[in-house]
Amino acid sequence: MAEVVTAVGDVELVAAMTRGSAERLGLKKGDEVKAVLKASEVLIDKP
Repeated sequence: MAEVVTAVGDVELVAAMTRGSAERLGLKKGDEVKAVLKASEVLIDKP
């Protein structure tokens, strides 16, 4: 598994994907990416 952290304004969006998917995308630190959100469950936490 690979953990991908994306900054969206002041918010960090964290996604887990297979290592193979991350490698096929050629992801590296500093890349500009587009995130598509599809959630069947949303967890809310309070800092």
